[in-house]
Amino acid sequence: MSPARLSPDAAPPSADEAVAERAASGGDEKRGYVQSIFSQIAPRYDLLNHLLSFNIDKRWRRRALRRLGWERAPAGVYLDVCAGTLDVGATLVRTPGFAGSVIGADFAEPMLRAGAGKASPLRLAPVTADALQLPLADDSVDGAIVAFGIRNVADLDAGLREVRRVLKPGARFVILEFTTPRSRIIRAGYHLYFHRVLPFVGGVISGHRTAYAYLPKSVANFPEEAALARRMTEAGYREVVFDTLTFGIAAVHAGTK
Repeated sequence: MSPARLSPDAAPPSADEAVAERAASGGDEKRGYVQSIFSQIAPRYDLLNHLLSFNIDKRWRRRALRRLGWERAPAGVYLDVCAGTLDVGATLVRTPGFAGSVIGADFAEPMLRAGAGKASPLRLAPVTADALQLPLADDSVDGAIVAFGIRNVADLDAGLREVRRVLKPGARFVILEFTTPRSRIIRAGYHLYFHRVLPFVGGVISGHRTAYAYLPKSVANFPEEAALARRMTEAGYREVVFDTLTFGIAAVHAGTK
């Protein structure tokens, strides 16, 4: 995506906004920037997630978990990548019929601490770890999921390969991520909310001026659904499929090792 052109009267971006822009497009600054901002907004992260999505994010997570196919190994070990405040793992361990355990991996330790108590640590174990260097053996987990975190990984393709490394043969990897609606009408409203309302409300409540400005920038720089499916295939996944959710605001991808 080419950088936006400023009109002669437009104010230049602040230093913080410029860093957010560079981090959203990848590069050496991304890892440190993402780790820093998510550590800072951790205390308000859950509140803002549910508020700014009108609680639709809960339904999206349940939809993604249905794609995981945990019924294949209901007592297995599952991985929640970029686990944040452990919402996905907690939802999975509370699912009727699930008898296994979940490892919630995230490199922003304050996010994991903010999710403490959502489930028994015997069933949901937080681990401070980068998605590019998972402290797990090859072929060791029965499935993996990432919700709204894969776009924050410093190297998408390396992240896809690293998750595949720890999956058992036949296990599935599910990605839930924001995307950009294809409908021109929906996209216009989406951009107004995502680029104007969300950064303002998020900044006021979280106390972090640019963290929620980074969000729309990171989505704009993330591959669209078909392109992400191709990247998953190139990383070695088979049977890659995807579904769009809520007028194309988000998408669920799934691939098998």
